[in-house]
Amino acid sequence: MGLVLGVLHLILADSELETVPREIANHRVIKWSARRLGRRPTEILLNSSLHYPAMRRLPDGDRRGRPDIVHICLLLALDTPLNREGLLRTYVHTRHNKIITVDPSTRLPRMFNRFTGLIEHLFLTGEAPPEKPLLTLENASLAELVGRIKPKKVISFSQRGQMRNYKDIFSNNSKEDDVCVIIGGFPRGDFLSNVTELSNELVSIDPELLRAPTVLMRAIFAYEDAFEIQKIRQGR
Repeated sequence: MGLVLGVLHLILADSELETVPREIANHRVIKWSARRLGRRPTEILLNSSLHYPAMRRLPDGDRRGRPDIVHICLLLALDTPLNREGLLRTYVHTRHNKIITVDPSTRLPRMFNRFTGLIEHLFLTGEAPPEKPLLTLENASLAELVGRIKPKKVISFSQRGQMRNYKDIFSNNSKEDDVCVIIGGFPRGDFLSNVTELSNELVSIDPELLRAPTVLMRAIFAYEDAFEIQKIRQGR
């Protein structure tokens, strides 16, 4: 019997993905966006590129409303050899403690406006797309999600972490063990959740702040490299 490989659980944590908060729903730029889309103001995604004048009223308004980060990260993760091999599980955790579980077979829209419509439907109904649900939404904290996964190790990427060569991150892990990596889904600042308490390791892979998609791809490639995923796929 061949070796059973563990799964990499990837969590995009404290992601700035949310529908428009009620406290700014009556702002003129929000109402204009909602009318254009044919939705109620609180049913559309908060988007800093469109709604910045209204967002100045919000706490943390300078980092919220970034669905583009989630979109790019999911497109990259789902297209990797690791995911195609069935060894990646991907989740999005938001600032309001909502969890999106992404089926590995999901093919997300590459056009941002279509992605936005998909996520708005997900927030309305709890699953999307309607014809074949591949994304599911639930209320849960980051700690609850990690507790459910029960990985052998949790590694979080943070500027506060110990500097490591990304190729060495998984060097002490067994091929059979499930590992969870936590990456921030926000443009600036620090985690809102207590990732230090949840993590076995807090690591940094560069002296400069790297964007979430860059960190995500480094993490996945490091895992693929450590466990020779390319060699396995090419050797069949």
